[in-house]
Amino acid sequence: MLKNPQPERPVFALLRNAAHFFFIKLIQLCIAQYALSEKFSLLRRENELYKVLSILKKTR
Repeated sequence: MLKNPQPERPVFALLRNAAHFFFIKLIQLCIAQYALSEKFSLLRRENELYKVLSILKKTR
């Protein structure tokens, strides 16, 4: 993420393990700043996979 060829634009990443998803946003100004999303889970009663897919669709 730190090797972004366009440092003026934010970079997004998706971290996941078997059942949980997190989104990370990196803003590179003078100092790199990270923002972490809430945890999305497949194990909750309401499956949050559709929320994750909705976020991914918006970041295109």
